[in-house]
Amino acid sequence: MRRTPLLLTAALTAVLAGCASTGGLHSDAKTLQADQLAASRSLGHADVSHDWPATDWWTALGDKQLDGLIDEALKNNPDLAIARARARAAEAQAGAAEAATKPTLNAGASVAGARLPSTLVPAPIGGHFSWIKYGYLSFNWDIDLWGGERAAWEAAVGRARAAAIDTQTARLELSANVARAYAQFGYACRQQDLAREQLARATHVRKLTDQRVQAGIDSRLQLQQSTAEQATTEQQLAAADRRVTSARNALSVLLGKGPDRGLDIARPQPLSPASVALPSTLPAQLLGRRPDVIAAKLRVEAASKDIQSAKTRFLPNLSLGALAGLAAGGGDNLFQLPARFYQVAPAVSLPIFEGGRLRANLAGRDAARDLAVAQYNKTLIGALDAIADKLDGVKALKQQAAAQQRALDAAREAWKLAMDRYKSGIGSYLQALTVQRQLLAAEQSAAALHAEQVDLSVQLIEALGGGYRPADDPSNVSPTATAANTDSSRGTP
Repeated sequence: MRRTPLLLTAALTAVLAGCASTGGLHSDAKTLQADQLAASRSLGHADVSHDWPATDWWTALGDKQLDGLIDEALKNNPDLAIARARARAAEAQAGAAEAATKPTLNAGASVAGARLPSTLVPAPIGGHFSWIKYGYLSFNWDIDLWGGERAAWEAAVGRARAAAIDTQTARLELSANVARAYAQFGYACRQQDLAREQLARATHVRKLTDQRVQAGIDSRLQLQQSTAEQATTEQQLAAADRRVTSARNALSVLLGKGPDRGLDIARPQPLSPASVALPSTLPAQLLGRRPDVIAAKLRVEAASKDIQSAKTRFLPNLSLGALAGLAAGGGDNLFQLPARFYQVAPAVSLPIFEGGRLRANLAGRDAARDLAVAQYNKTLIGALDAIADKLDGVKALKQQAAAQQRALDAAREAWKLAMDRYKSGIGSYLQALTVQRQLLAAEQSAAALHAEQVDLSVQLIEALGGGYRPADDPSNVSPTATAANTDSSRGTP
């Protein structure tokens, strides 16, 4: 009798020794922390504020029409609708993963008629047609001893939360794109104005040159040159008109409407670059202000849960099944005590040889986590780099704009003097043409710099998270997801 426990222990040891092993499989990747990324020298020259951008940051640009266009885009844009649909699909997958952790109860009933040959089944059953009727109730429960199913559920919940936050990333990107496209529309209109002004100047010079030729002051060579200059400005105006149409169409696409919608958009008011100061908590709290960074971190956590779930596949598991019902043949009463049947079937399973399937699955989960960590690190590095780059651009453009304004003022004064000299017969056509082109170049540069200032201020706000606050996240995350996240944070197994 004493040998029995020893034999059972030896047998169990032999079986466990033959089980699939997780040896040598692991994920080495580590997530970066914001304080590990040196940025003090790059960001040290910036103005510092205690505030992050507001949720409706675009109102600081000062155009009510833009406010309405962004609201319209947030309702109708297909890309945002796609992000929301993906979030709902991920939430449904989390619900399916939760269902896998719970027991199942099924019921069924059937009536079937059959004639069994008497050569196989002797009479009175064989050789006669008879009915068989039955009903049953079945119960199944995977005990989940090691928490693998729960870990898979928590991983799915993490991915669902990440997908919900992705909608906020899409929302931020869309609002920034509408603001930038609107600024480009305003810039295109300004280019159109400059082209018209240049055409008016060229036409005026053409008339003056014609008069000077009639008076014998200039030759027909100058007249042909002024005619060519007038034709060139007409071509530039046509190109400017095309840019305005393209800008309208770009806005129509972002609004989720056809090209006719762009025709109803009024000319933008001159936009003021949004004044942005860096929050004093940067970069530490960037982790909680950029939706793409938060979503990437959640995917790392979900990948870790996937690894935990995959490891439990290597361990023994216990399941419980039960079946009960009633069955009767012919005209017998189904609802009688002799018609009952039942079965209880607890089962233990242990993987011994899986042909490498379990190890390959775990290796894939390890690689998926390494990938998620790399993507998170890339997102975090890219966020800080974008802030530093846009901030430096805003500072440089402010200096360029001030210098360009001085150049524009000088070019306007030179044009006035050149035209006065040309009208009085003192100056030459070549001088007038040269100053005219300098004035156009100065005006175009000033307009381009202003448009770029607005564009960069929008990009900086986007890089700072665009006013995103996780606590106020309007994304629809299921109560299941919230509960799972709470349990996970408490270390629930």
